Amino acid sequence: MLDHAPLLERIFSLDLKEQSYRIESIDGHIPDYVQGNYYLNGPAQFINGDFRYRNWLDGDGMVCALRFENGQVHFTNRFVRSTKRVAEEEAGKPLYRMFGTAFEGDLLKRGIGTESPANVSIYKYGDRLLAFGEQSIPFELHPTTLETLEIFTFNGRLNNLSPFSAHPKIDPETGDLFNFGISFSATNPSLTLYRFNGDGDMVYRKRTPIDYACTTHDFGISQTYCIFYLCPYILDIGLLMAEGGATIDALKWSPERGSQLRLFSRETGEEQAAIPMGDRYCLHLSNCFEENGLVTVDVIEHDRTLYDQYQVIPDLFTTVSRGGPVRYLIDPKKNMIVERHEIEYYVAPDFPAFDPRRFTKSYDDMWMLGISAAGKEGRKFLDQLVHVEWKDRKGRDVYQAPPKHYLGGEPVFIGNPNDENEGLIICQQFDAETRHGTFLLFDAFRVAQGPFATLHLKNPIHLGFHAFFEQTGD
Repeated sequence: MLDHAPLLERIFSLDLKEQSYRIESIDGHIPDYVQGNYYLNGPAQFINGDFRYRNWLDGDGMVCALRFENGQVHFTNRFVRSTKRVAEEEAGKPLYRMFGTAFEGDLLKRGIGTESPANVSIYKYGDRLLAFGEQSIPFELHPTTLETLEIFTFNGRLNNLSPFSAHPKIDPETGDLFNFGISFSATNPSLTLYRFNGDGDMVYRKRTPIDYACTTHDFGISQTYCIFYLCPYILDIGLLMAEGGATIDALKWSPERGSQLRLFSRETGEEQAAIPMGDRYCLHLSNCFEENGLVTVDVIEHDRTLYDQYQVIPDLFTTVSRGGPVRYLIDPKKNMIVERHEIEYYVAPDFPAFDPRRFTKSYDDMWMLGISAAGKEGRKFLDQLVHVEWKDRKGRDVYQAPPKHYLGGEPVFIGNPNDENEGLIICQQFDAETRHGTFLLFDAFRVAQGPFATLHLKNPIHLGFHAFFEQTGD
């Protein structure tokens, strides 16, 4: 089998240290409008003595921050002090079963669930900085030092077993936070939709039956709807508990059962529409918006699931499926798809991003990371940054990382507050040959030209998952 990602193993064998320092080595110029804080979360530390985790989702969460201030950049990184990490540090060994890794004598949270490594995403909710893991409540961090402060329970309305996704949606105008969780009951699976106000008080918690106990990672939100693309990647909870294997071993892709689009009222949490969607898989959605009574839902669709491509470390994405961005036009009143359009960029892209000022509004530009060797046998990894335009429907503006360089971190758009047509994209790059880590800044609308600024780190860091930028100053 060919190796399309030489030296990829070096990403997963880094001995990561917590640090805080001013970045002294910067190539290029940082625009004056870049004033604020960039935050990134992702799984790190996959080796503990002789023990090795199997899946990219298994590493403990580490949050990185870049503070941009008057042309200077300060870097900080710190592990999330999750319940799992604190207990394992004290024990000096791995204790808990993870999504992709099971071992003799491993532990489950209250005997029925995996203990979250808080390693997927990071969001600002009012004045609070929250680190999220999959299907678990978040941890609050100090916004400057990244010190873990406490488990954040939304004023006691959630507990350690509450299903809660890593992809909340926060309305920038009201401060309301929407999120969901899946109950993996063998007989009565359900989706719980949550809404909290800006003070952390619960507005509602609505539970709706669903057809199968499907793993669902993300959802979308428009002006009046919460939107779910449910796929038949089904967890057999009985098998998981009976055989004591990892979660991924109890998951089955069952495309014959069909995918669905489910729409719920943002105001009440009540279901409004359920639409058959064929037999494809969606991990992440992009933006959603409404015009003339129709709902636009932008997603990344794949022929099949992705989580099995996250293992066995370091040989990832060996048979990754064809995938690409798709735009659906939905009529919720008629319960039907009106139109479907694809963008011609089929190299298994992920981590879709857009200008956050266009949240729930009509937009044209989107950015993603892609895998240039998708469709070829052998391990591979994210090595392209693409800018696409829905009106064009072709992925023409592509940055290709040099050989043995790999990209990470959701590509974050930072816009010029004084010019809506100017902005940049920031993402990570790791040079596997030299073990050198950088953050790259691109002209958002000309990424193929390559980065116009490079921030060189003193020491390499893990390649993260989700990120965001908080603008400060005028």
